[in-house]
Amino acid sequence: MSRENQPLITPPAKPLLIVLSGPSGAGKDAILTRMRESDCPLKYVTTLTTRPQRPAETNNVDYHFVSAEKFQEMIERNELLEYASVYGNWYGVPRKPIKQALDAGQDTVVKVDIQGAATIRKILPGAVFIFLVPPSMAELKQRLKQRHTETPIDLALRIKTAEKEIKQLSSFDYVVFNRQGDIDRAVSEIQSIVTAEKCRVARREITL
Repeated sequence: MSRENQPLITPPAKPLLIVLSGPSGAGKDAILTRMRESDCPLKYVTTLTTRPQRPAETNNVDYHFVSAEKFQEMIERNELLEYASVYGNWYGVPRKPIKQALDAGQDTVVKVDIQGAATIRKILPGAVFIFLVPPSMAELKQRLKQRHTETPIDLALRIKTAEKEIKQLSSFDYVVFNRQGDIDRAVSEIQSIVTAEKCRVARREITL
């Protein structure tokens, strides 16, 4: 067989770290829940938080709910990939489960806020950054109001913060619109992004 006719051999795609972010009310939790239900072959790493657990949330699924003391201990032991204070509560991404999943060859997804995504980009620029957002600010405001989980003052703060966060769109690799009543479309688009990344000629490098 001539060299021209030999099959093209490329190394297998390396595992991806997918960072899903977006403003409060974008539907990040709902998207991840639907992805789990649809058996997307991903490792889901749960964020830690010191904020109170909401009635509809499940510990160790939506978040790992921990005390402020426990959170501080993890900071001191360098067990968090990134952490930040958001709306008066601490949020952080555990380092160990991400490293274990990537070392095992598993594509991994983590949910963070805009500030957390910026921090991870500095540490792991080879990650895939996806910005999730409703199609309009009007819809985002309506979703936040319908949650009934914040006081009027806190709600106004979240809306004001979301308006600023949307301006950070250009720092992400992809944008996915989470339209009301069409969550499966958003999930399908995220799956398509993963497929496209697996077909890249220039492979992403993640060293953790």
